[in-house]
Amino acid sequence: MQKMIKGANIGLASLSENVGSVVMSLGWSSPTGEGDADVSVLLLDGDGKVRGDADFCFYNNPVVGNGSVQLLGKTPTSDGDEDRISFDLDAVPAEVEQIVVAASRYGGARFGDLDDLRLTLADSSGDSLVQFSVEDAGAVSACVFGELYRRDGAWKFRAVGQGYATGLAGLATDFGVDIDDDADAAADADVESEADAAADANVEAEAESGKEPDGPRGGSADEPDWQAGSPTVPAPRAPEPAPAAPAGTVRTPSEETKPRARPRTARKKVTLPRAEKKTLAENDSWRTARLFPLSALKNDRERETRATSVLLSVMTQVPEFGRRLTAGFGAPAGRMETFTEVSLPHGDSPRRPDGVIRVERAGKLWTALVETKTNGNALKPDQVQAYTDIAARRGYEAVITLSNDVALDGTPLVDVRIDGRRKHKVALWHLSWAEVAHQAQMLIRHEGVGNASHAWLLRELLHYLQHEHSGCHGFQNMGAAWVPVRKAIDDETLSQGDPRATEVIESWERLVRQVCLGLGGELGHKVLPVQRAKRGTDPRARRAALADQLCSQGRLHSELRIEGTPGILAITADLRTRKLRTSIEVPAAERGYPLSRAKRLIRQLAAAPADLHIETLVEGGTGPRGTLERLRPEPADILPKDGAEISGFRLSLFKGMGNGRGNAETGFIRSVDEAVDRFHTHVIAHLETRGTRRPAAEPAEAR
Repeated sequence: MQKMIKGANIGLASLSENVGSVVMSLGWSSPTGEGDADVSVLLLDGDGKVRGDADFCFYNNPVVGNGSVQLLGKTPTSDGDEDRISFDLDAVPAEVEQIVVAASRYGGARFGDLDDLRLTLADSSGDSLVQFSVEDAGAVSACVFGELYRRDGAWKFRAVGQGYATGLAGLATDFGVDIDDDADAAADADVESEADAAADANVEAEAESGKEPDGPRGGSADEPDWQAGSPTVPAPRAPEPAPAAPAGTVRTPSEETKPRARPRTARKKVTLPRAEKKTLAENDSWRTARLFPLSALKNDRERETRATSVLLSVMTQVPEFGRRLTAGFGAPAGRMETFTEVSLPHGDSPRRPDGVIRVERAGKLWTALVETKTNGNALKPDQVQAYTDIAARRGYEAVITLSNDVALDGTPLVDVRIDGRRKHKVALWHLSWAEVAHQAQMLIRHEGVGNASHAWLLRELLHYLQHEHSGCHGFQNMGAAWVPVRKAIDDETLSQGDPRATEVIESWERLVRQVCLGLGGELGHKVLPVQRAKRGTDPRARRAALADQLCSQGRLHSELRIEGTPGILAITADLRTRKLRTSIEVPAAERGYPLSRAKRLIRQLAAAPADLHIETLVEGGTGPRGTLERLRPEPADILPKDGAEISGFRLSLFKGMGNGRGNAETGFIRSVDEAVDRFHTHVIAHLETRGTRRPAAEPAEAR
């Protein structure tokens, strides 16, 4: 892997033969685990400008360039998060000469508050080609990490690492993106409170402040220079005061307190309402006819065959969905065809993978074999090994495994031997059924698809996956070690170093990641597990340390960062007391008397459960505590008697923990899902979050 310095450039063809499609990852970490940023991509022509607003790729416009550039979302890593972007370089429109990759922060946050800012570029087989660390980001709210550009018909990469003090609004404007200022945008802005409107004016003043050049970057003389060929990259400097923003300003992705900016797109996208129309059935015994029926499924083999065929068929018919699932695997953006029960020669008897995906682009084929499992069935190493060998011999690019299990960093689901003598590399990827359902939810409920028929197909697929007979329910078994570890904790016989404890930790992480996928799909927000490990910590070593804590404390603990909420959602499973605790720490209002702060919090929690526990946080410890039922008539009871300064409040709900290792009603997995859902629905959803971003009221559309 080539390590780059600021200003350096390199040709991709010199690094790998598989650079027709590449995946770029932007990563960072923070001491608190709360740091976050939004990734954006701009497609520029020879003049260093976008051809139109549709060339501006961000969270509300995640696919641009005829599908050649796609935001893949965030992936948890051992020491933070990585935001991935897929580039099908062979399919980038010919008019696009330069692709700029940036990220932005919001709510007054700056990149200087984050650690380990990094960019990694990988080829279609998953091998890392380039790594670039951004040093000294400083007090900027937007940063250009790098750029891909054409030179003599070939693609090259340049490490940039420069900041924009004016945020993404200034960066996008400099590259020619028009910020919407129409009536629809004003309607979005009107829902802000008066206090938020004042904050909007301050942010707008920052976006309109002047910019100064930061000087030329390094690089060879024959390469494009940012000062000459593109807008100047500004040096960080304090914003100047400016008048309040006009009423029509729309929220930009980089500033959470501003009305949201949306680039214009060529067509309106379709989403489906959550509530279905009133049924015309005579009674509840009538069942709606489904496109994908489940009544005839009798065994696991039939479930695997049906599920594979249903999924691959919808991937073909709904291009947005098919591209969403395959882009991260290095597939190009082209015409897709899918097949099932294909017979391929292998030794004395042929092998029949569950499915084959083929994508054609400019006469070139990308092929992946698919091996599917449903219910709790595990992938078989010998099957995956055989398909990997077949793919290598036939020149296929990938093998994709699909099951209810969830992959973890540093812990492969299947160990496969790679023959180093073979020149052709085969990438092994894993996809969880929970991830499939998540992507379908994001498209039909939040981001939208091309037409109503595509939305209906995705709804039918989602209904199929969520049906109790499909066997595609995601992670649903805590493993064979769950019951022995739980009993050993009761008996106080579980010793540190016991490998069974590590198995439970791995299962717990898989469950937490699935909870994130489910909750994120419902909300349309990014939901990620918080990782607080030190930079560079090996995932196996981190899990071993957590296993030792489980042995000594008898508790499983994780934290979730939910976009648009005022704090971190903590989940604690106490295996000794058999209780689940979900909690969040809410910062106290900066202004107002202590009693006013307490009353304001109680008013926000008017619809919360009466058994909600509220605990006052003060500097260096905790103060009074009580249940919401007791505090509603007497909010003053939560105030410290010694007059200590209140820094915030901790809100907690407790629930009985399921004991079984499976996903039955009495199982542990079901109890965790219900605890998180209850806490978010009845507590977090009612908390005020001033200045946080909300999902767009409607998809971007032609104006």
